[in-house]
Amino acid sequence: MHPFSFTKAANTREALDAGRHGGRYIAGGTTLVDLMRESVERPDTLVDISDLPMRDVTVTERGGVRIGALVTMTEAAAHPKVRSLYPVISQALELSASAQLRNMATIGGNIMQRTRCTYFRDVTADCNKREPGSGCAAQEGFNRTHAILGTSEDCVATHPSDAAVAFAALEARVHLLGPDGERQVPFADFLLRPGNTPNREQALRRGELITAVEIPALPRPLKSGYLKVRDRQSYEFALASAAVALHVRGGVIREAKVAAGGVGTVPWKLPAVERHLVGERPSESLWAAAAERAADGSRPLRHNRFKVELLKRTVERQLRVVGGSK
Repeated sequence: MHPFSFTKAANTREALDAGRHGGRYIAGGTTLVDLMRESVERPDTLVDISDLPMRDVTVTERGGVRIGALVTMTEAAAHPKVRSLYPVISQALELSASAQLRNMATIGGNIMQRTRCTYFRDVTADCNKREPGSGCAAQEGFNRTHAILGTSEDCVATHPSDAAVAFAALEARVHLLGPDGERQVPFADFLLRPGNTPNREQALRRGELITAVEIPALPRPLKSGYLKVRDRQSYEFALASAAVALHVRGGVIREAKVAAGGVGTVPWKLPAVERHLVGERPSESLWAAAAERAADGSRPLRHNRFKVELLKRTVERQLRVVGGSK
């Protein structure tokens, strides 16, 4: 392992000062430690932020929910307000990992986690995300688990987070604190598509720290849920997943929030599906017709063409579960 220094921040000022000078933040360490062990990441300085005051889940004045960055996945999933207001988040978190990992991993770390692409994690393979300009071995390699949406010539790796799919669907915002003060970034803009700079994965400025993820208040009643399709039922990453939230009033869908995971280089919002739903009455034919739009713009590779149909079926099934039909 590459030598590194370790410091524990007693407060946010100390954390930001260390981050401004190149320190890498760590709390649960469920991703970063693995990458360091495999020599994929080689930080010179680790800054332990686990004692910072970011462990609360609160209801906002407008009725949304703000989840502190250091709240564990287990705590967030079990919180009564999260479970009652946004069950899609609880379900996504509980399907994400083993219980042991959920007890350690934090919400901030979860959305910051890096891809599980085998070529990214194999330091002998060409990977533009790990070593810019080296190439993308997955393009012509075994790419069954790779992305069909948001890809580029430089990268086809999927984003692994399940919770991030729920956050994308619900149009959450990421709260950041840095040397220049506080700011908020829409979740859709926080995780970056690869383009020609796949090594830049988040819209973070140097030294910035995630403090919370805030889910806005949405019209009530709201039904939501998360469906994950994977190779095995135990701890495994998604081949395709769907996060759905529907506001139905007077027998008509007034608002629809839909996003997909396991198929995009980032959690993939599905506005074409949402537009097809709004203003319509729930029905079996509506779910099928809306789901046909889920793979619009997809660019499948040699081994993952099956994901186009799998995505459509996953979205259709979850629309049916959440929305029902009359």
